Amino acid sequence: MAIKNALLVDDSKVARFALSKLLENRDMQVNMAGSAEEALDFLNSNQHPDVIFMDHLMPGMNGVEATKAIKSNPDTSSIPIIMCTSQKSSSFTKEARNFGVYNILTKPTQPDGLGLVLDQLAIDAYEGVLPTAPLADPESEADDHFTGLPDDASLEVTPEQTESGPVTNDETAPSVVPLTSDLIEQISRSAVKTHVNNRLHELLSSLFDEQFDHLKRALEESRSKQESMIEERLTAMSGLVEQRTKNLRDEVAAEVNLNLGRELADLKKELARNSGFTSDHMAELKDHITSVQTIDTEFWQTLQSEAIQQAHEISRETAEDIAQRTIDLFVSQQRSASSRIYTVALAASLGVFSLGIAWLAGLFG
Repeated sequence: MAIKNALLVDDSKVARFALSKLLENRDMQVNMAGSAEEALDFLNSNQHPDVIFMDHLMPGMNGVEATKAIKSNPDTSSIPIIMCTSQKSSSFTKEARNFGVYNILTKPTQPDGLGLVLDQLAIDAYEGVLPTAPLADPESEADDHFTGLPDDASLEVTPEQTESGPVTNDETAPSVVPLTSDLIEQISRSAVKTHVNNRLHELLSSLFDEQFDHLKRALEESRSKQESMIEERLTAMSGLVEQRTKNLRDEVAAEVNLNLGRELADLKKELARNSGFTSDHMAELKDHITSVQTIDTEFWQTLQSEAIQQAHEISRETAEDIAQRTIDLFVSQQRSASSRIYTVALAASLGVFSLGIAWLAGLFG
């Protein structure tokens, strides 16, 4: 199972920002909540993350209480929770695992430690060995200053006796710790130290948040000023480039116009020198016309000869055709027509043929 998205729960903006950057460097999607209550609301109304990074000490509901609430809900009990705290004693680690914490990260979080925890989490998720519910329901979080006391230890201000009387040898009595002035002082110091630590944590978190907001505003103002300055410089530079380009364009246009004017003047002079026909030009033109006329005369004579020859051939072919037709007519009408009629027809055909030859000779003669 790949760990792709995380929910980061911490009341300090600085701590959230620092840890979110480390997670984003691992290509993870990060959602953030500023309190345990906000985190519970997020889990109830959004898609569940692959892992939750829970701060230990927070105002209102602390990290331990939030973890218990998440693990007691069947819908969210399978989400692994990594506790972020400055306490990492063996007793606290054991107790944290009892109420469902997967692992503990010491503040401030280091990239190497975060990578090891996430890699192990991915392996455990793939193998299906993640804790889904608390192993036990401890009534309260143990104080690190008294983890060395026996589990059945009690405090008393009276001599060593129980309510029913002195303890005999046959009875098994619990370990009794007398409430001495040193013990009272130790308890007081522990309470004061815890209170001071919590108060210092709140003050430092508030100070860090203020400094972070101030730094963020300063960076945004600086970036805005830089962008405005860059935009002004770009505008000024653009205007300067446009002005220089315009001047250069005008200079190039003037130079081109000047060169074109010179070339046109030279061309006009050349045309003026070469304008009109000289005597040589006229002689050349006359020779050309004479040669063209000679060519045309020869062409027409050749064409006329070819036409006469074609006319003779056509006349000969026509006469032969007429004679053949006359003979055929004579043969077909020999039995029914008299010889006189045939003679007249033959004479008429020959007359027509002669007239045709004479006409063609007069036409092309």
